[in-house]
Amino acid sequence: MRHFFAIFISVLLLLSGTVKAQCGLSHNNKYEYRAVWLTAIENLDWPGQIAKDAAGVERQKAGLVAILDSLKSLHVNTVLLQVRVRGDVIYPSEIEPFSYVFTGTAGKSPGYDPLAFAVSECHKRGMQLHAWMVTLPLGKDAHVRKQGKLALPQRRRSLCTHYKGQWYMEPGNPATEEYIVELVREVVSKYDVDGIHLDYVRYPDRTNGYPDAALYRKHGGGLSLADWRRSNITSIARAVYKSVKELKPWVRVSCAPLGKYDDLARYSSLGWNAYDAVFQDAQGWMREGIMDILFPMLYFNGNNFYPFVRDWQENACGRHIVPGIGIYRLLPEYGGWPRREIERQLRTSRGAGTAGSIMFRTAHLTGNAGGALDVYSSVYRTPALVPPMEWAGGSAPSAPEGVRIERSGKGIAVSWNAVKGKVGEPAIRYNVYFSQDGSVDTGKAESLIAWSLAGTSFEWECSAARAVSVAVTAVDAYGRESAPALVSDGCGRYFANEITLPEAAMRGMRIEVTDMYGRCIYRGKYRSRIGVRGVPSGLYFLRMYDRRGAFVQGFDFRK
Repeated sequence: MRHFFAIFISVLLLLSGTVKAQCGLSHNNKYEYRAVWLTAIENLDWPGQIAKDAAGVERQKAGLVAILDSLKSLHVNTVLLQVRVRGDVIYPSEIEPFSYVFTGTAGKSPGYDPLAFAVSECHKRGMQLHAWMVTLPLGKDAHVRKQGKLALPQRRRSLCTHYKGQWYMEPGNPATEEYIVELVREVVSKYDVDGIHLDYVRYPDRTNGYPDAALYRKHGGGLSLADWRRSNITSIARAVYKSVKELKPWVRVSCAPLGKYDDLARYSSLGWNAYDAVFQDAQGWMREGIMDILFPMLYFNGNNFYPFVRDWQENACGRHIVPGIGIYRLLPEYGGWPRREIERQLRTSRGAGTAGSIMFRTAHLTGNAGGALDVYSSVYRTPALVPPMEWAGGSAPSAPEGVRIERSGKGIAVSWNAVKGKVGEPAIRYNVYFSQDGSVDTGKAESLIAWSLAGTSFEWECSAARAVSVAVTAVDAYGRESAPALVSDGCGRYFANEITLPEAAMRGMRIEVTDMYGRCIYRGKYRSRIGVRGVPSGLYFLRMYDRRGAFVQGFDFRK
């Protein structure tokens, strides 16, 4: 009966695992977006203050370095930096003026390129940088006045609409799409960004009285007003996606839709959803394949969060859903949520199979507002890699060769030969896995010690007296990871895949298995099979010793 029960439970577990995978609920914590929105508007996150001289510039740079160091320590791997604020940008552009957040004066350069600096600093830390572009809003009247003649309503009035005290780019004008694509192409062409993130690619909230009747009559093409507006927004998303992929197909395109796509069968969106309220057919974009990632802004709790995060994931169509978590809601002025609500949201999102999470906003996380940092650290205890773009096709790079371990003082250094990437794509980067227990499992996030390295060596402090095992993998710009190249500076045992040893030894003997270069694979009591995951096929040597340590006999064999 016990055996029957064990088999029954095993079958149940197997079946439940199959169903879970089919429903898109399987999850590997090794691959997760750990992302933040890094806000520039009103100097909220960065830059924290304007720069009026060289010392001010250095303070701005030092401020970003400190932020990124903090994020790195929290295992954040993706930074969405606001590069287009409200009709102005944080880099030298031939299309739009410099934002005044850096100097206090619209159109004035701070004397350096903040976007280039941010890309470099993120990549130094193994982080991705996605260029966050506020797409259609141009700001309130006061903001536009501050820009003077540089403001888009002054330069290209036909592209702009004034509505309820704010200016917007008009999605019903086909020239708006062309302008936005031109902006995106400028960023993708000039900078080594890892993603383009569209924010506010939607109509304003509550569009009663929105003045687009003339454009609708001209361009409506027989569609209802709602369908025409949705088609305008979808056309912008499609044009941006196509443009980015033509230039650099590995650059990820994303947007931040409203947190609820539409009403659910059991739960109402309470009149505020992406599809009807702002004409944003974000799930349709996933079905069409014109968006790589959605970061839905799920700044709700209870039944306004949990059913809707599952709805997004169930309609991911093989792409990435990364819920936006409103950690600002922990603050008393924004609701005073208990910390357990944020923890529950993170764990529920992970359980639903989403591709990670993104925090709004950075300063609330790094400043531990309402205990946000404490909650985040309790959930994300290990590093994680940015999930690969599986839908992009292609193959993973080759595994690194020539992996070597050296010890010096209290440290361990590992080095390897460079892997050649594809022509025209960014250089291959590398991940390093480490273990002191005689094995290294590259399937577990806990084994990661360094990731997205640009160089071909890595050194860290480690005073381990016993053998260490290291694995190195190569990663391309799509996030595709190679098979591991493993090495040990002692006798390591490996999970999975086994060598069957010659049946020519007696019990009680001790054996040593080495490869053709003399590197130790196993040392210990004789067993007929030993695990050697990651050890390549080839010639191996087995030596047997008696209980006194005297050599008895040797064999060679092949794996």
